[in-house]
Amino acid sequence: QRTPVAILAQGSSPPLPRSVCILPAATMSRTACALLAAGLGLYGAQCFVAPSAPRGQPEASGAAGLRQHVTASLESAAPQVSSSAWSPLALGAALGLLAAVAGGRPALAADLENGESVFQGNCTACHAGGNNTVVPEKKLKKEAIEKYLTGGYNVEAIKYQVTNGKNSMPAFGEKLGPDDIDDVANYVFNQATKW
Repeated sequence: QRTPVAILAQGSSPPLPRSVCILPAATMSRTACALLAAGLGLYGAQCFVAPSAPRGQPEASGAAGLRQHVTASLESAAPQVSSSAWSPLALGAALGLLAAVAGGRPALAADLENGESVFQGNCTACHAGGNNTVVPEKKLKKEAIEKYLTGGYNVEAIKYQVTNGKNSMPAFGEKLGPDDIDDVANYVFNQATKW
């Protein structure tokens, strides 16, 4: 076995650690995949918006051919509007759609992240961790919601309770907007099996 000093004395470099050799390969692999995806995306967009060559008309003979020639001559003398199939607007729309499909979050009826932040800002004083500091048996857990909430364990019943309040729970219908109430109700519904 050669020592690092012996390797350097001979003028060659010491072998690189395995982790250093793997890092560029992984980075190159990700880059190649990203370039391939971008190329396929652009090719797909080009299929929809790139200009196509005009189709030639078959040659006609006799009087019909003369009539077509005269008609074509008259049309060429009149000013024409360019009717190219290439449209920057169509390209932009295609690329925008591609970006939305490839990089967008799935559209959900409720925004659970917003629901969590609304819960943290308005509900945790009494319901931290799904508990209830005012009436301990009325927790925000599925079993307790099924037992104590009018309407049972469903989003609509939770929205009604948040909006109108009941007993010692205040109403949040005038403090929170409809979207926030919907989001926090969906958040509580989803968390009730996890708390």
